[in-house]
Amino acid sequence: MSTELLTTDLTDGLLTITINRPEVRNALNADVLTEIGEILDHAESDDSVQAIIFTGTGEKAFIAGADISGLVNYTALDGLNASMQKLYDRIENFQRPTLAAINGYALGGGCELAMACDLRIASTNAQIGLPETALGVLPGAGGTQRLTRLVGRGRAVDMILSGRFVPADEALQMGLVTRVVAPEELLGTAREILDGIAARGPLSIRLAKLVIRHGADADQATGQIIERLAQSLLYQSEDKAEGAGAFLEKRTPRFTGQ
Repeated sequence: MSTELLTTDLTDGLLTITINRPEVRNALNADVLTEIGEILDHAESDDSVQAIIFTGTGEKAFIAGADISGLVNYTALDGLNASMQKLYDRIENFQRPTLAAINGYALGGGCELAMACDLRIASTNAQIGLPETALGVLPGAGGTQRLTRLVGRGRAVDMILSGRFVPADEALQMGLVTRVVAPEELLGTAREILDGIAARGPLSIRLAKLVIRHGADADQATGQIIERLAQSLLYQSEDKAEGAGAFLEKRTPRFTGQ
């Protein structure tokens, strides 16, 4: 589905979702968030979708935050409802790989969406930040928690309290993104990364995501128990038999996700 706010493209199993509001640097509003949720509904039940790429129209902005015009009317109930936080939790828990291709400014809710993805790559002109404290609020769509887990408490405190924008090279150095490429290479690199992942066992990718995510919030012993149980399931899978057999027979595996 494509609308005035979002465009989508499904090619070779890769679903690209592009925020299409260049006149406001692809800022998010309630309608955009609703449409992203609807796309996720379809993608979750569509086996042809092997991975999702999030990006923004143009080279100036990935997503330059949320639409501030709505902020003046927010109440405590809006904070408790946390609709953006819940949507980003869905992205984080999506069973197949997700990648943010950060083309320019990724601020506020844009930075938080990127952090909800499994992978983040940035163009050389990217600027990433959480400037919410300048508006008298805080990053409330998972920003305080995901940023701390990605870059450490000290760097997270620095970015959130100061609201400063981090350039692509510094984001790479601190582990906020994993690759930096020229703007014209961004989507091609994103597809290359996800094509490589898609060639691997889909069940192992799904369980690896689950183990990494939940193990990171547990002590190491508990994380390794989760790892052990997931590995036990994979040892009994058809994909394991196919992967091992293909390796020994020196052929390309034909995984089924079973």
